[in-house]
Amino acid sequence: SMPFLLCLKKKKSPVPLGRSIFQKHTPPIQQNYQALLESCLKNKRLFTDDTFPAHISSIGTGALLKKLPRNLQWKRPHALHKSPVFYAANRKQLDLCQGLVENCWFLAALEALTFHQDILAAVVPQNQSFERKYAGIFHFRFWHFGEWIDVVVDDRLPVNEVGELLFVSSVYKNVFWGALLEKAYAKLYGSYEDLQIGQVSEALVDFTGGVNTRIKLSEAPPDLWGILTRATYSRSLMGCQTHLGVYFPSVSFSCIQTTKVLKNGLVAGHAYTVTGIRKVTCQYGPENLVRLRNPWGKIEWKGDWSDSSCKWELLSPKEKILLRKKKEDGEFWMSLRDFKIHFVDLVICKLTPDLMSQEDGKKWMYSWKSGRWVKGSTAGGSLGFCNGNFWMNPQYWLKVLPVEDSKKSPGVCNVVISLMQKHSTKHRNRAPHLFIGFLLYKNTILLPFVPEQYQESNRKLPPGFFTRHQPVNKHQVFLDDREVTCDFHLEPCVYVIVPCTLEPQQESEFILRVFSRKHILREMGGNTSFTLSKEIVDRYEGKIWEDFFAKHFEQVSVCNPEINAVQLQRILNNVSWRNFQSFRLNFSLDSCQDILALLDLNATGTLSIQEFRVLWKRLLFYLEVFQKRDTNRSGKLDLVELHAAVQETGISLSNEVCNLMAIRYGDPGLQISFESFVCFMLRVEIMGEAFRNLTQDGRGIYLRESEWMMMTLYS
Repeated sequence: SMPFLLCLKKKKSPVPLGRSIFQKHTPPIQQNYQALLESCLKNKRLFTDDTFPAHISSIGTGALLKKLPRNLQWKRPHALHKSPVFYAANRKQLDLCQGLVENCWFLAALEALTFHQDILAAVVPQNQSFERKYAGIFHFRFWHFGEWIDVVVDDRLPVNEVGELLFVSSVYKNVFWGALLEKAYAKLYGSYEDLQIGQVSEALVDFTGGVNTRIKLSEAPPDLWGILTRATYSRSLMGCQTHLGVYFPSVSFSCIQTTKVLKNGLVAGHAYTVTGIRKVTCQYGPENLVRLRNPWGKIEWKGDWSDSSCKWELLSPKEKILLRKKKEDGEFWMSLRDFKIHFVDLVICKLTPDLMSQEDGKKWMYSWKSGRWVKGSTAGGSLGFCNGNFWMNPQYWLKVLPVEDSKKSPGVCNVVISLMQKHSTKHRNRAPHLFIGFLLYKNTILLPFVPEQYQESNRKLPPGFFTRHQPVNKHQVFLDDREVTCDFHLEPCVYVIVPCTLEPQQESEFILRVFSRKHILREMGGNTSFTLSKEIVDRYEGKIWEDFFAKHFEQVSVCNPEINAVQLQRILNNVSWRNFQSFRLNFSLDSCQDILALLDLNATGTLSIQEFRVLWKRLLFYLEVFQKRDTNRSGKLDLVELHAAVQETGISLSNEVCNLMAIRYGDPGLQISFESFVCFMLRVEIMGEAFRNLTQDGRGIYLRESEWMMMTLYS
């Protein structure tokens, strides 16, 4: 007998049986940014966007209006600050704060984006400013139901009578990229009020086009720390939410509850960004820590490993100085154990679907099909209603192919399937989401009861097939979320995917996405609509170190591998550095000892895996900057090039400090090699981080003698 398919998170009554809510999804208005910019420059006028006017209608029509000040005005950044800046290259200056709109979910996702400059640059084109070619027009890019679209806005922003931004603002009051991005996102979804309710997972996908994994922390897998580690050091973005959540896409505006700050400092029903992880060495042994940020930019956790916790005294002075922040900036540490207790969900948005499977290959295939459930035709509903019309739903033929280069078991392939419903109105929150899901059936050659003409054909499977065969995902849960995603471990063969709504005769458009190492996807039933497929190649070398480490240090303990300066030197001088073939790198033992001293936070004289990961990520970044500024390909930077390279990293150093470091790290001609540049940059970054963590007022720091000795002698 078929299992009844339950629905989860039933936050509202589903649309009554037989009632149609179908409206074709209205695509956003497309405007040509470049043409509009050139026209404004030519006519010497500032852009005004009539499609999203500086009017109350762009803010909304509901509860948000009650929060607005009486004298609301719309002003451009030049009227708000004497020297407005669109974007700050230094990530430390990208921190944003939430405004009157209750969109912590949006801010938490946006904060996660700032940790990946390449992904952020795709959403926020960097060649925009308030000086060069300024015409009051800006544009942003979002992934919107299967395609990247450009959203154009003018820079008129809502402010109160004293000129303070009402909605998203930057910690640095002259930086406006966040406020303008929020305006573009509000335009995409109808109004600012349409951002009042949402989920971190939605915004993460809109910023990346990636695929989400949601982990219920009360039922977290045993290798949660391993999953967090792989996500942190790969191209993944992470967000989470606390208990008693009140922000859901399907909750009506009148249901929004008053914010509640708990005694432990956490905000109930609130979204947070996961900004980092760290395994620290305490006197009693190792402890796994998770770093989080409240998008409000204030109000922090007060328990163990919070800013004022006595737990920090269990660490070495150096580790404490470089990890602990004594600032009310919304960012804090907590133990993994507490994280699992106090947070409900962890959402990881992956740009390649290898996070959960630990697949070793870097090439993935991505296919997507758009479809719709139409009343009386393809809106068959789920099997749970026993209506006999399930077979009417759209059916998709999926052939999973084996991959020869995979070290994983050849009989198992990792496949991620995602089903996303499109909202039917311009305003994302005015039409409730349907309960949606999909069933996956095995359709191998010569399956019992399946006539031969259906095997490997384009004909839909008949009704009888679904009454006699169990789906692979027997316990599929239907959700009234925008997107439902499942990870599968499948043997190579033919499958059929049947996306459906929980109840029959409910209409909507949808997108079906499939990720795997290799597959073929097509629609069954004579519809030969185009299937978009492309290859995803992970440009980042997140796994190289693992293979390299295993190859060169097999003798190191697998459970707690640490490397000393000699081993580090062997790695760095033997690694295959991409695009750096004009000369051979030669890290001296002294350089490696310097690097180790800077990164060895727990003073063991060795680097742990996580410390090596940090180093590897920084090395790739430094290499990119070094090559860009080494214009004559000499393999060295002169003083002018060094200044430019430091500025390129987003760090601000005075000429005197830069010259002093050139004397310290350069050759007699003050030329800096890549090896010296690495030591130079690591020291600058770490000392800067230490200052920011220790200062109370941003101008100076107070150190005990032991801390002073640690800060000066270790480097």
